[in-house]
Amino acid sequence: MANEKSRFVVSADWVEKQLGAPEFRIVDASWYLPAQNRNGAAEYAAGHVPGAVFFDQDVIADHASGLPHTIPSPEFFAAEVGKLGISDTDTIVVYDGPGIFTAPRVWWLFRTMGARSVFVMDGGIDGWRKEGRPLETDLPEPAPAVFHTNFNPYAVTSFEEMRGIVTTGARQIADARGAGRFTGEEAEPRAGMRSGHMPGARNMPSGIFSADGRFKDLSELRQLFDDAGIDLGRPVVTSCGSGVTAAIITLALHSLGHEDNTLYDGSWSEWGGRDDTPVVTGKD
Repeated sequence: MANEKSRFVVSADWVEKQLGAPEFRIVDASWYLPAQNRNGAAEYAAGHVPGAVFFDQDVIADHASGLPHTIPSPEFFAAEVGKLGISDTDTIVVYDGPGIFTAPRVWWLFRTMGARSVFVMDGGIDGWRKEGRPLETDLPEPAPAVFHTNFNPYAVTSFEEMRGIVTTGARQIADARGAGRFTGEEAEPRAGMRSGHMPGARNMPSGIFSADGRFKDLSELRQLFDDAGIDLGRPVVTSCGSGVTAAIITLALHSLGHEDNTLYDGSWSEWGGRDDTPVVTGKD
């Protein structure tokens, strides 16, 4: 069907109509790289979608891993989102600043932890502001909720599993970093880290999945995988710099009905930060 959209992405119009509905929760998952010169928490305090709570991706994480914003334990996740007033049975809509950037990671986290009705808002808060929709600056004080986790271990790939995938080619690897970092022509933003990519990986820069902060339709998404040489009939593992934008590829895969995919949580900050992992440069 022409212009068919992802069933996991909702419009700002739809979100605005749901505001204040029972068991409807809005989550601001804005997070930025230092080069973007934006602060998610400060922007949230200055104006957010009415009723939205702030999900800090550096706080709701595993702090013992030594890597940035690693997936937390189900117990820690449940405790933190419970404080935000979110239950696993709620309808949860996640948004970020520019649109399809960091919200898919939190969409993926909620789904991996067992929430069943989770969506990403198209256009982000930037689009919401541009359209003159209502904003609030009050910080909500949600009543605590209970989030019952049902963790899906298959959604997450560990370093050891990733090493096996690279060796055997058991899964196709889709890397969401920019082309320059993938080929090794551009330095990694983290000091002392090797540039390049895992042998066999295909490059799908995270920005190609959206236009003006809006997720592309299904036919366009399908074409992107085709162009990258990814066979949607085979298993896929997604990766990026630190496990955040990899979830944009994950969102695209699920939108196309591809279920046999997993996210390499350590991503390049783990693989490229070691000296015992194979790294290749160039386009292939």
